[in-house]
Amino acid sequence: MGALLEKIKIPHDRFEMRLSGSGGQGMILAAVIMGEAIGIGGKKNVVQSQSYGPEARGGASKSDVVVSPNEIFYPKAMRLDLLLAMTQESLDSYYPDLKEDGVLIVDDVLVTDFPTDKYYGLPFTRLAREEAGHVMVANVIALAAIAELTGIVDREALTNAVLNRAPRGTADKNKKAIEIGFREAARLKEKKG
Repeated sequence: MGALLEKIKIPHDRFEMRLSGSGGQGMILAAVIMGEAIGIGGKKNVVQSQSYGPEARGGASKSDVVVSPNEIFYPKAMRLDLLLAMTQESLDSYYPDLKEDGVLIVDDVLVTDFPTDKYYGLPFTRLAREEAGHVMVANVIALAAIAELTGIVDREALTNAVLNRAPRGTADKNKKAIEIGFREAARLKEKKG
């Protein structure tokens, strides 16, 4: 698993990630935030696209972020380097798009049937509810975990992007969510070696 993390630091021309779950989990907002956080430094080009089912809440939801040091000619993800699956349905739907050596990150409470033993699992939704005080910030915990596990964006840039997009009155919950995501991912990384 350690070799996967070394490969994910965008050593190549194009890096594709998909954040997926169900409507209402904030995957589209999470991808917008991630794109902004990565693009802040101006050293990488970033494109974000999204898709969701006809139901506003509860339907399938996915959002892709494509990152490259060069111009991005095609904005859609083709072969994922990273997949975040917040639900079983999203894992089942999008796992086939993940590269063989891609990184899989799941909410391991809401996802229970894994197609591989090579994944990083954290209870994002439970952590959001029990530690941050609201399930609405599970997406922010997941973003911080992605940042810690991959090194794709630094903590300061992610924090700034989250706080710029956070609804008024939610800054403290979002700061706590960032702290939780980095902490739990660091523990997981140490455990997996």
